[in-house]
Amino acid sequence: MSSKPAITLYHHPHSRSAGARVLLEELGVDYRIELVNLQAGEQRRPEFLALNPMGKLPTLVDGDVVVTEQAAVYLYLADRFPEAGLAPAIGDALRGPYLRWMVFYGSCFEPAVVDRSMKREGADPSTSPYGDYERMLATLEAQLARGPWILGERFSAADVLWAAALNWTTQFGLVPKSDVIAAYIERATARPAFKRAAEKDAELLAAA
Repeated sequence: MSSKPAITLYHHPHSRSAGARVLLEELGVDYRIELVNLQAGEQRRPEFLALNPMGKLPTLVDGDVVVTEQAAVYLYLADRFPEAGLAPAIGDALRGPYLRWMVFYGSCFEPAVVDRSMKREGADPSTSPYGDYERMLATLEAQLARGPWILGERFSAADVLWAAALNWTTQFGLVPKSDVIAAYIERATARPAFKRAAEKDAELLAAA
């Protein structure tokens, strides 16, 4: 039997896969990293496109299972390792809110942030997937203000997603670093898993 870990994360520290690595650290599972050099265009190699035709990170391989799309990777991993308690189970009253905030990231937050960063006027709120930027951000901040985590007292995989996303979007000035957002980022990134992932990513880049 091979000793190779079942989980492989195709990853670059300066990409959306950074949070997926944090989640793997939070889960405490064995995994391996396959570095994808984005600057060298390795995301467009035929062998990588065979896994993910979009050529995007994160891409996760678990045995014969390939999972792409950021929220799907988080949902898959948290459900795959339920013993870590990072996903409310089906039937749990928090399962619905958990799914809501997982999906809100890709369906509302990121499209709104991209439109804002590109100085593009969004679609009419009646047809836009996120309404308008201000309402999207106010909705998110109101949820975070209930804290300490996005589901209240329970830390979940959704917090790994949101803390990673808000950390980089505030660093680049794409999202204003309000007191609520700053406190949330500070709480999350102080967790040991975030620190371990950052240390391992620094080692990875130094060796590349």
